Amino acid sequence: MRLLRRILVWLVALAVLAAVVVAVFGPGFVAGRLNPVTAEESWPVSDTARTLHAGLVIADLHADPLLWDRDLSTRRDEGHVDLPRLDQGNVAVQVFTTVTKSPRGQTYSDNDTEAPDNITPLVIGQLRPVQSWFSLKERALDQAARLRRLAEDHPDQLRLIRSRDDLAALLSDRASGARVIGGVLGMEGAHPLEGQLSNLQVMESAGFRLVGLTHFFDNELGGSLHGASGAGLTDFGRQVVAELVRRRMVIDLAHASPQMVRDVLAIPGTRPMLSHTGIRAACDTPRNLPDALVQSIADKGGIIGIGFWEDVTCDDTPRGIARSIKATIGLVGQDNVALGSDWDGSVGVPFDAAGLPALTQALMDEGLTEAQIAKVMGGNVVRYLGEVLPRD
Repeated sequence: MRLLRRILVWLVALAVLAAVVVAVFGPGFVAGRLNPVTAEESWPVSDTARTLHAGLVIADLHADPLLWDRDLSTRRDEGHVDLPRLDQGNVAVQVFTTVTKSPRGQTYSDNDTEAPDNITPLVIGQLRPVQSWFSLKERALDQAARLRRLAEDHPDQLRLIRSRDDLAALLSDRASGARVIGGVLGMEGAHPLEGQLSNLQVMESAGFRLVGLTHFFDNELGGSLHGASGAGLTDFGRQVVAELVRRRMVIDLAHASPQMVRDVLAIPGTRPMLSHTGIRAACDTPRNLPDALVQSIADKGGIIGIGFWEDVTCDDTPRGIARSIKATIGLVGQDNVALGSDWDGSVGVPFDAAGLPALTQALMDEGLTEAQIAKVMGGNVVRYLGEVLPRD
């Protein structure tokens, strides 16, 4: 009997040790494996490109580091984004998105809403608060709180942008020499609303200013670009969109079905954007919306953030990203194109945040003018947010 007790004690101890090892090392291993820098060598950057890059106001519309439980105030080798690397890349404004659910075995074409979730094991493995294990709303709020704490603990490095006045103050301070980065909080898929319109106010109070309506599956708002239904907005989705317009929150259609895109564009007052995408003229894949719809979003004053990974560019190099940007300028015009990296979004990219000068060089190599480069690298985002966000 005593021997059996000892065996049970040892088994419990081993289980606890295994859980600790998974919690401490597992998420970092997963984050590093799913978010590689794919380039084997650094892209050559000329002194001319570095000088131009240093004078730009740079903004990126989509990154997912809040999903991964690591200290973003210190430079790390894993993943793509932390505050020191954003500063090294001269990023002035970064949208940080919260990822709360992702179907197992996901594809770009047909995902079941009821498929097992990839994010739940990650949340549990990272020992996030217990309430976030079972609620998508709490999961989003936990990631939002992490960004707020980062800004509170490192105010010289990060400042949350909630309004156009916050944005103007940030840009003024940076023009005077400050190196603080502006963080905009976004939601990748509105399923954390859990079907309750009142939760939008909760999310707004938590700092969210950008809402992607869908992610990789159909939800209460309507159809995903990668879902099973191809549906447009539901009645609830229409209510949410109307409320987003009223609250002057940014609407992101990056994962919306074509019919949802049409439905949103038909609602008075909407000015949505695509945060991270490509265009089919440059890369004909199901991840990219039809070019006519991309054009329609731009026609309504939206901006198009070009992603950095191969599934949207068909060329996993700085040159490939630059060529997609150039093609998008040809489609929608130079005032509607932006950066939408998808850093730390479970994709491989040719450079992390610190490596952004490589893109400036590649854009120069593609023949873009300095004025066009300034618009694409951040000027268009700053103008758009300054027009769409609320005042204080």
